[in-house]
Amino acid sequence: MRYLTFALGKGRLAKTALDLFEKIGITCEEMKDKDSRKLIFVNEELKLKFFLAKGPDVPTYVEYGAADIGIVGEDTIMEEQRKLYEVLDLGFGKCRMCVCGPASAKELLLHQEQIRVATKYPRIAKDYFYNKKHQTVEIIKLNGSIELAPIVGLSEVIVDIVETGTTLRENGLEVLEEVCPLSARVVVNQVSMRMENERITKILTDLKSVL
Repeated sequence: MRYLTFALGKGRLAKTALDLFEKIGITCEEMKDKDSRKLIFVNEELKLKFFLAKGPDVPTYVEYGAADIGIVGEDTIMEEQRKLYEVLDLGFGKCRMCVCGPASAKELLLHQEQIRVATKYPRIAKDYFYNKKHQTVEIIKLNGSIELAPIVGLSEVIVDIVETGTTLRENGLEVLEEVCPLSARVVVNQVSMRMENERITKILTDLKSVL
């Protein structure tokens, strides 16, 4: 029996996913060691391997078969547009992708004006404005502190993930429109789904039973 390999998005996502796996009898004691320098963790008994990766890289590992199964946020799946199967909504890590900005920017969204949009998610932003709102915008890709863009005049609005909205409010910004709800998902490599269908389907069925 070959190993099934899981790629987990680093941080809270991985921790919550591991707690969920424990409920269905999949454990990986090695991963609990905070000081471990290991990159790959193994459960020999169940023939499973686990590794942690940056969120945006998880779909890449899965598409190319370096991982059979991935746990990652829906935002990453939408932005990366990789060839893989999205098979299960795990229901945790819930948040929203939103268009945000100062209250005064609401008018600009109503009248199809050409505006600048700053975001870490250019694909999602483009799809929303061009295909859903039919509004021509200039999209500016940034990598951090997206809230800064409208404050310093780089853009009129931003497209970003909103959990509580506290950071927005502290900076005089608000949610102007909701693009879509987000949560953690399970993705599977297309070839693995065929070759290891029985094992993967059992894992998915077990996961559904504890959600």
